Amino acid sequence: MKKVLLTLAFAASVISCSNNDIVNTVAPTTYKFERNESSSVSFNGQTTRIKMGAEFVSALRATTETVATLNAKFAHSEGENNFFEEALNTSSKNIRSKTAASTDFYSANTTDATAIKNQFNSWIAAQVNDVFPNWDTAASAGVAGQIQQAGGGSVRYVNEKGVEYNQLIAKGLIGAVMVDQILNNYLSTAVLDAGTNIVDNNGDVLLPGKNYTSMEHKWDEAFGYLYGNEADISAPTYEADKFLNEYLGQVNTNPNFAGIDVAIYNAFKLGRAAIIEKDYNTRDAQAAILKEKISTVIAVRGIHYLQSGKLKLTTDKAAAFHALSEALGFVYSLQFTRKPNSTESYFTKAEVDGFMTTLQDGNGFWDVTDTTLDEVSNAIAAKFSFTTTQAGI
Repeated sequence: MKKVLLTLAFAASVISCSNNDIVNTVAPTTYKFERNESSSVSFNGQTTRIKMGAEFVSALRATTETVATLNAKFAHSEGENNFFEEALNTSSKNIRSKTAASTDFYSANTTDATAIKNQFNSWIAAQVNDVFPNWDTAASAGVAGQIQQAGGGSVRYVNEKGVEYNQLIAKGLIGAVMVDQILNNYLSTAVLDAGTNIVDNNGDVLLPGKNYTSMEHKWDEAFGYLYGNEADISAPTYEADKFLNEYLGQVNTNPNFAGIDVAIYNAFKLGRAAIIEKDYNTRDAQAAILKEKISTVIAVRGIHYLQSGKLKLTTDKAAAFHALSEALGFVYSLQFTRKPNSTESYFTKAEVDGFMTTLQDGNGFWDVTDTTLDEVSNAIAAKFSFTTTQAGI
């Protein structure tokens, strides 16, 4: 009997080890991963799109641009001379193809995906057709034009409702491209575990001609949409671009959210290490952290700008309009956020469309009330574990 029990115990221990039930994955100090003494990290495509986005957003303030030339920057075709940086012109990448293009949210929802892409094209056209012709006109309620910040400050170029399209588009792309691709595409199990990815990762089967598995690369691509333009990913500055990277840094300066940058970086590190260790439970736990934290960045920054704009409406309309235009872009980005351990966004498209309509009702920012700005702010905060006061700093 003792021999039988010992045999069963030994067999159980072998099965337990072979199933690798308990894996204690330890993250490296920085996001540095190597195989055969060479880096196994690659996110060149993400860096390219961040750079394309920077040139595109800058061009939205150049009155020599046309609808056609701006759309060409947005939906670049390989070989076309759309950018100052030649490497971008020869790239097959573009921004529009990755706008509202995640597997989880849009592969089976082409109606919304198309509507969102077309919304950006509509804003581009309005900048050229409505704002550019009135570049030297004094803006007023119902009239597009320019308005200068108090004390000889920056001149803002707005539509008839006081909206800066360049700010709306730039902040809207943070959600529609960066957040959507990170949270709803590359961190999705539908992408990470697609096809033979699990079997290949378990067997260390690398992509042809590459130094990484498909699963490793997908995780790196998510990382790249946030850190892809950093000069040194081992010591991010959060000043590397004007998209998600910068605004994570901005949220981190709010004492109520101090440390969010480290939490996000650490989750990326540990998740990538877990993939190497074939520790998929830890990988998925880090993805859940990233969904909650990155969604928080969008919500906090949206509330911050709504409240900042509110405080300036009576004393400096130009500064208020600038803040509220940024807020509008972050509000639009809310539909791309993702609840952790859920298939849903924190906000539906219908909810976001409702916010957008409310904020631009009538003469828009020219007569928006403090009550409206507070109501939208509170509705956003209610979906999270913080208040408008905490986020509005």
